[in-house]
Amino acid sequence: MKTLRLIALVLLVNTAGGCIPAVLTLLLARDTAWSVLLRQEVTMKMHNPPHPGEVLRQLCLEPLNLTVTDAARSLGVSRKALSSILNGRAGISPEMAVRLSIAFDTSAESWLNLQVQYDLWHAEKNRQALHVAKLTAA
Repeated sequence: MKTLRLIALVLLVNTAGGCIPAVLTLLLARDTAWSVLLRQEVTMKMHNPPHPGEVLRQLCLEPLNLTVTDAARSLGVSRKALSSILNGRAGISPEMAVRLSIAFDTSAESWLNLQVQYDLWHAEKNRQALHVAKLTAA
């Protein structure tokens, strides 16, 4: 019997209303045919992932009844900077990811992964418009 390891980023909401981005690892035992099918499903990209600011607002700020002003003050950033992220006008920088990880007891990597997934999905939408030649060894 073969074992397939799946890793997924999930956001959990605890009973106190805080959000917990976490990496969930699943070990699945399947026969060969199922393993191939599961590998194909795992490599599929999320369809139109949410902006990390939307995740931050809905899973972290709203459950704790935090205002943008209060959250910005706690994070040590301006209200304008946080508002830009929450409204999808700015992304999560590595520094902001560290700030969020401290404030919500999460990992900075989980916040950056959300941003990368969002950015990559939007970049892939324009793949056909890119004029790139394949490179090969001489």
